[in-house]
Amino acid sequence: MRSGIDQDAVDATVRPQDDLFAHANGAWVARTEIPDDRGRYGTFDLLREAAEEHVRTIVEEVAAGSPAPGSVAAKVGDLYAAFLDEQTVEALGAGPVLADLERVAHVQDASGLLGLLGELARDGVPGPVLPFVNTDDRDPDRYVVYLEQAGLGLPDESYYRAPEHAATLAAYAPHVARMLELVGHPGAQAAAERVLALETRLAAGHWDKVTNRDPVRTYTLLERAELDALAPQVDWSAFLAGMHAPEAAFAHVVVRQPDYLRALGAALEEEPVEVWRDWLAWHVVHAHAPYLSSAFVEENFDFYGRTLSGVPRIRARWKRGVSLVEEALGEAVGQLYVERHFPPAAKEAMLELVGNIVEAFRRSLSSVPWMGETTRAEALAKLEAFTPKIGYPDRWRDYSALVVDRDDLLGTVRRAAAVELDRNLGKLGGPVDRGEWFMTPQTVNAYYNPGMNEIVFPAAILQPPFFDAEADDAANYGGIGAVIGHEIGHGFDDQGSQFDGRGELRDWWTAQDRARFQALADALVAQFDRLETRDAPGRKVNGALTVGENIGDLGGLTIGYSAYRISLGQDPAPQLDGLTGPQRFFLGWAQIWRGKARTAEAERLLAIDPHSPTDLRANAPRNLTEFHEAFGTRPGDGMWLSEEERVRVF
Repeated sequence: MRSGIDQDAVDATVRPQDDLFAHANGAWVARTEIPDDRGRYGTFDLLREAAEEHVRTIVEEVAAGSPAPGSVAAKVGDLYAAFLDEQTVEALGAGPVLADLERVAHVQDASGLLGLLGELARDGVPGPVLPFVNTDDRDPDRYVVYLEQAGLGLPDESYYRAPEHAATLAAYAPHVARMLELVGHPGAQAAAERVLALETRLAAGHWDKVTNRDPVRTYTLLERAELDALAPQVDWSAFLAGMHAPEAAFAHVVVRQPDYLRALGAALEEEPVEVWRDWLAWHVVHAHAPYLSSAFVEENFDFYGRTLSGVPRIRARWKRGVSLVEEALGEAVGQLYVERHFPPAAKEAMLELVGNIVEAFRRSLSSVPWMGETTRAEALAKLEAFTPKIGYPDRWRDYSALVVDRDDLLGTVRRAAAVELDRNLGKLGGPVDRGEWFMTPQTVNAYYNPGMNEIVFPAAILQPPFFDAEADDAANYGGIGAVIGHEIGHGFDDQGSQFDGRGELRDWWTAQDRARFQALADALVAQFDRLETRDAPGRKVNGALTVGENIGDLGGLTIGYSAYRISLGQDPAPQLDGLTGPQRFFLGWAQIWRGKARTAEAERLLAIDPHSPTDLRANAPRNLTEFHEAFGTRPGDGMWLSEEERVRVF
């Protein structure tokens, strides 16, 4: 039986007691160059490349098979062909967006602006506020519209104010000017400066990433009259009419950041309409740039790829074409992907793994010392109500409403956005679809959805090094087992623990238990605040931003290890490749976080990503006594943490 550990990646000159990440992955890191079209590269990227190649094969075979006109197969092939038709795209130049820009130029007032913003939202152009439909956090048996702060061309509000982003900010307005020049926007240089000033004002009204993690603070349910009173300058009726949405869609809304809507209203009232026209022209061009001629594509990549992430070269056109097909017709491709690449035995093995992970959680929640009996009963009830989704959905999405024209790339992209908008608005007033998936089967990722109390594992992540049906259990439990534990653990992290078993945002904790839990979370925040990644020396992790994912990692490790022990029953763990079962478990964990990043990309992610850098995630086992026992660490070792410094949540 294989150990499941990639020995070719191991750097034997580094002891696991000093740096688990470097020991498990050091040889791979030393010999691997980040591809020119990527900002970072690692396990997830390798699997995504494989999935991308599989999807390319599927798409090209479907396209070559002369499918019936109007069929889903024809739509897949035609959309891919439209994107690859560079000759047509080049010949059209800026033409596909000129009509939109003409509409922008004729906006006369705030109501006209809101109406056009609604129309452009149907085309996939985000405005200063982003509406989306989801289950109501306080009433998970119904759908409601949420209103999210938006309107920025940079990744986050901190880019407009923080000194560490000064160089990026300085490059932003010149980029906006160049893009506006490509469409002949009058006075592009001055317009770009006005865009920057307006976005800086909007950014000042944004809540930061840490505040936005608070599910209670970001939940303000308003009736329509209350929404109108909050920001009376915003003509929501014009916006809804532009989106082709009924007035009833906003009968009740959840405003995620009320302060931002007040700031937006003030900006609509005080900023001249000419400034808003400049801003909207920029966002139209920015949203559609990937589907225009090479001048737009290259300028867009130069800023968002090279400047923001340090990526030297844009991804090959076929890869971008595959991404577009997956965005517009993802489950249609996913159905074919599953038939070819996800055998039924893999799902059966995963369900057995999930069962052991849930049992390990049940044992942990039944005995964890900081949790009192009242909270414990609620936690166990939540665990019992939890739903796993493995591989692919039971019912595939219907794409009959999407019209694909292989001679009209951007038109098809717009229609795809409109179909998706209508699909989501169509949920309002209907029953909640608990079978819906928010990732395609060919996605290499996983998620926990607190509103439905579910974890979802697409087919594409269920392969080595996460899961290998031919390998020993230890590495599988350290890989996919700990990731399953991580996702279930989100149900009990600082955010997910505020939702109950049916997905309702409700305080089911006693005050004493919440205080004890918060003390553990605060200790983890302080621990990670002191850390920096080897990919961005001198830049510290934001422990408050990453605390939920860090709790997930610790929970996944603790529960994954316990589930591994459950899987052994009364049998001893075999020794393979000179490694004990516990050692293989922790090495399996470290190897799923194999990766490296360009400095610019690492710095960007530190600002916006709620996940810690991969090297720090690989070294999270330093909090577990089981890790120190497995490798015999001692004071002075690089991975050593004294018992009082270790944080154990589950």
